[in-house]
Amino acid sequence: MTEKENYLMTLRGEQPEWLPRFSFGGGRPGVTPLTSMITPKILSTHFGPTSPVVDIWGVTYVAVEEAFGGKLPEPGNFILKDITQWRDVIKTPDISGIDFEAEAQEALDKIDRNETAVVFDLNANFFQLLMSFMGFTEGLLAMFEEPDEVKALYEYVSEWLTQINTRMVNYIKPDIVSLIDDTAAWKSSFISVDMYRDLVKPYHARQVKIGKDIGCLADVHNCGRCEDFIDDWIEMGISAWNPAQTSNDLVGIKKKYGNKMVLCGCWDGSRRLRDPDVTEEEVKRAIYELIDTFAPGGGFMFTAGFMGLPGDTSNEQKNKWVNEVYEEHGKNFYKK
Repeated sequence: MTEKENYLMTLRGEQPEWLPRFSFGGGRPGVTPLTSMITPKILSTHFGPTSPVVDIWGVTYVAVEEAFGGKLPEPGNFILKDITQWRDVIKTPDISGIDFEAEAQEALDKIDRNETAVVFDLNANFFQLLMSFMGFTEGLLAMFEEPDEVKALYEYVSEWLTQINTRMVNYIKPDIVSLIDDTAAWKSSFISVDMYRDLVKPYHARQVKIGKDIGCLADVHNCGRCEDFIDDWIEMGISAWNPAQTSNDLVGIKKKYGNKMVLCGCWDGSRRLRDPDVTEEEVKRAIYELIDTFAPGGGFMFTAGFMGLPGDTSNEQKNKWVNEVYEEHGKNFYKK
């Protein structure tokens, strides 16, 4: 059995042969990536090393050191001041000249599908998109004060996005479609469940359905305390969630949903574990506890590790200890 097959078993709610190591769309040096994510070129114009860079909507993105070089909308420089004026500001780009079939094949040519699961990024980040247009203060106020205008904007974007995603999904035939939209902060969601169901969920569901209709599995990326949305994700056909951060009641979620919602994460490498003098015993004990808590029966993917700013090598030793526990205990967990 390959890593890919073992991974897909987990997503289907089955107990895998060994504990999968989730890779967030990439892989470790020298290791065949468990997953490879494909994003349409037109929707990834703000990726890459350039900063600042303007995306297809006119939003300026800047690299942020604290986000490990990731890009965020430039603070204070938002393109939409009044949600009722969105028709004058937001224009979907012309896609009539794009050869999506050729683009899909170009991406697939770089992936060994026997070993690597293909993930298609649906770009259905409707909540974050509004925040990138308006900023959080004005964006959240718009959702509260002018919900019909927000729906009209989302409908406009969704119709355009559906054309892209339908073509790409049918050409690629991915193993998984991925919904990526951060609707929560560490301690709480940004919006209520009722507001999510009214304003955002219909557009999330429409894009996820494109993949589900051809038999794809589906996962969701949502940071922060977003456990209140799990029932809605399951209803859409989503079966895995990353990064499943520890501000959620993960033990309770595992007990309630079992393998219906695979938890890719559950790791907290903060506090004592971040200290430069943390011991090997402390790090390894934390990894053993993580695996023993969430791996039984399946429904869990290992993601533990330590990150630093670009050029920071201080975590190399700690990551070696993490790898040792994974190889000794995690990878053999279901064989015991």
